[in-house]
Formats: sequence, C-alpha cells, structure tokens
Amino acid sequence: MELSLLLGEFAVDGRLVTLQPLGNGNVNDTFLAVYRNTFTETQLVVQRINSNVFPVPEAIMSNMHKITSHCHAKLQREMDSSDRVWQMPRIVQTNDGKDFVKDDNGDCWRVITLIPSATAHDRAQSAEHALECGSVLGHFHHLLSDFDPSTVQDPLPGFHVTPLYLKAYDDVLSRDLAAARLDASMEARRCAKFIAQRRGLANVLADAEKRGDIVRRMVHGDPKVNNIMIDVFTAKGTAMIDLDTVAPGLVQVDFGDALRSICNPAGEEETNLAKVKFDEDLCHAFCKGYMAEAADFMTDGDRAMLYDSIRLLPFELGLRFFTDYLAGNVYFKTRHPEQNLNRARVQFRLCESIEARERSIRALLDSF
Repeated sequence: MELSLLLGEFAVDGRLVTLQPLGNGNVNDTFLAVYRNTFTETQLVVQRINSNVFPVPEAIMSNMHKITSHCHAKLQREMDSSDRVWQMPRIVQTNDGKDFVKDDNGDCWRVITLIPSATAHDRAQSAEHALECGSVLGHFHHLLSDFDPSTVQDPLPGFHVTPLYLKAYDDVLSRDLAAARLDASMEARRCAKFIAQRRGLANVLADAEKRGDIVRRMVHGDPKVNNIMIDVFTAKGTAMIDLDTVAPGLVQVDFGDALRSICNPAGEEETNLAKVKFDEDLCHAFCKGYMAEAADFMTDGDRAMLYDSIRLLPFELGLRFFTDYLAGNVYFKTRHPEQNLNRARVQFRLCESIEARERSIRALLDSF
C-alpha cells in the first residue's frame, strides 16, 4: 500500500500536501507529513517501527500509550506552577481509535505529533545548552517517578545491563577471530587490558540495586543529546523525544549515559585521543539543571551512585564496541574494519578522564 494511502487511515484534519524523509535516525523509517486546510497547517511525524530492533511493535505502542497518557495528565496538572510549557509527543489515533496500522507486509506504522518550534543538536553547544539538557531529563524522570514500572513491557531486555555485556565479551573472547584480532593489534590488546583491570566496575549498579540502595523506575533508555528538544524562541528545554526505549530501569543509567554523550565534545568518532576528555563545566551545568527537576524523588542512595554511573556508562559502551570489533563488526554499523576498535578506545579514554577527575566530580555532585 502507498504510504499516502495508508495515512488516510489516521484521523487527521486537512489535506496531505507533502511527505518527506525526516532526520537521520538509524532505527525507524521516519517521515514528515504536512497537512493543510484553508486556515491552518499541521505537521506530523510518520514512522515505521523497525521490527528487527523491536520484535513486538504492538508492545512498543502499548507502552507509549500508557506513558504519554500518564505524562500528559501530569503536565496539565502542573502547568500553572511550571516555568515553561513542557511538551511530549502525542499519538495520533486511527479513524477507528487505534494507535497504529499495519501495512500489507505486516509492518506497524504510527503517527505522532511533532514538537513545534524546537530543535535538537548532535553535540552540546554550550554550558547553557547542557543545563537545559539536564533540566529536560530531570523533568522527564520526575514525570514518570510515580508511574508503575510493572504496567509496561521491557522493549529491549538486557539493554544497559553491564554484567550481560561483560558475559558477551567473555564469550566472544574465546573465539578464534578474537584471538587473531588481539594478536594482530597492540591497540586491541590495550583495550583488553583496560577491561581486565575494571571487570568489577560492571556490577557496581547491579550490586547497589541488590542491596536496596537504588530502585527501578521508568527511564528513557537513550537520553543522548539529540533526543532532547530545545525551544528555538526561548532556548529552554521543552521535551524528550524517541520514546521507544522507555522502560523500567535505573535513573543512574540515564544520568550517566546523558553525561557520556554531553561531556565529550570530541564525539564518539574522534581519532585523536588527546582531544577526548570529560568536560567538567558541561557536567556542572547539566547536573544543576537535572537536580533542580529531580529533587522531589532522588534519595540519598540515588545520589550516592551518581559518580559510579558517570564512570560506568562509557566503560559499558566501550565494552560493547570492543566486543563487536572482536566478533567481526556484526552489530554496529561501520565504514571501515577498525571503526569499532577506535570507538572503544574513545570511550575507554573518556572513562580514564572521568577517573582522573573523580575527586572534583564527586565534590560537584555533593554540592547539589
């Protein structure tokens, strides 16, 4: 079925005037649909849910329905006391009241509202931008802090469970290809040594959860900087997007992953490791914004594990990149054979930079 005909099954006022690809995401096929009538225009996001990544797309949509309904109601209740108009995408239902339609191939398609007059960036633009990113993630966690995690399905079981990634690494390490790659590359052997020296780090959050120091709540799952929308008129953060990975988890993981993304201005693909460092000014700004929004649910146990999460997440991603390199580059997309090795080196260098700044980072976190 033509996509324009499929869109006729959604309850949208106006006439479809254009349909074009949107963004550069690596998971779902995404399009911008523009509808007009004689007095207004509506811009919507149209997506095909990638069943290779999310094998049960119906569960993704059920999660999104519950999560957005909860958050929209809370946003309405708190609007008068907020310093801005916080936003969240809304599912556009079909003509018969469903959240998605299936095409002739069985693929799920959905339509959601576009966050208007807002943009996202691939890297932190300034300390002010980092502060707003922290505010948005903290507010997102606040919105879901009273949501029951047991009512949704985990869309990606095992995602951000570092001990499982370490086990996968150990499994790959026993293969002939891994042995050959380690034998051929001094940089690969350095990465293996880096992991061997920090194996205990993999369990730091899992152990804290077992002790009861931290608990599972709802988390975003992919809080990188380009999933945080900034109002183009006020420069204030306004929304988190890309909600497919929202699931029960540890807010420390979101916190650490956001800082991993924001506080490395060199980016994940930098080849000159001398440029890779953890930017404490961006960290301070992000934490200031986050804590202002998350103070109502953060416990002393939550706060105690924040440094460990900042250190853990680059270690975890580096571990994943390096495992994929040793396995023959079978998961992450690459443009050349050594790309995953270099990506791992960047993350491990970032981890080292965090370790070198442990005292000042802990002092910073204690100041909020």
